[in-house]
Amino acid sequence: MSRDQAFLDAAHALGHSFDGEIKRGGNYLPVVRVGDTVHVSGQVPRVGDTVVVTGRAGLDVTLERAQLAARICAMRALALLQRELGSLDKIRALPKVNVYVQSADGFTQQSEVADAASELLVAVLGTDGAHAARRSASSSCQRTRRSSSTSSPSLRPAESSCREQPRVRR
Repeated sequence: MSRDQAFLDAAHALGHSFDGEIKRGGNYLPVVRVGDTVHVSGQVPRVGDTVVVTGRAGLDVTLERAQLAARICAMRALALLQRELGSLDKIRALPKVNVYVQSADGFTQQSEVADAASELLVAVLGTDGAHAARRSASSSCQRTRRSSSTSSPSLRPAESSCREQPRVRR
């Protein structure tokens, strides 16, 4: 099965479509390509116009909902990569993923939240989605977003690509 089909299957399993616009919340580029590396900006768990999960993990949000937020953030990053590259099959490696979790004081399961994003990336990208570096961090800020993820995948060269840095094969 292609990675693009695996992406559609993952979207279906989550009960969301990532076909529409991936809205950003500020003055930045959602994707920047530098050589064979693509940087993807941080993502929030927004589908369409709706931020699906809001609040702080351990207070307003259960672990399961925080994990859903992480999966949605990862899917948004993959959707941006798919649009930039034409196919997720062009990703060669995903060396680093950052997951930021808005957490209540005393919440210590940031790593379990990040695991949800990691597992989704492997489910869609196979072994190329297994990353060597992952950072999960806590924030107690009062913003409404629940989780954010970023990554940096390596890409396969184009034959005719919570930040992600893929590398493209040439």
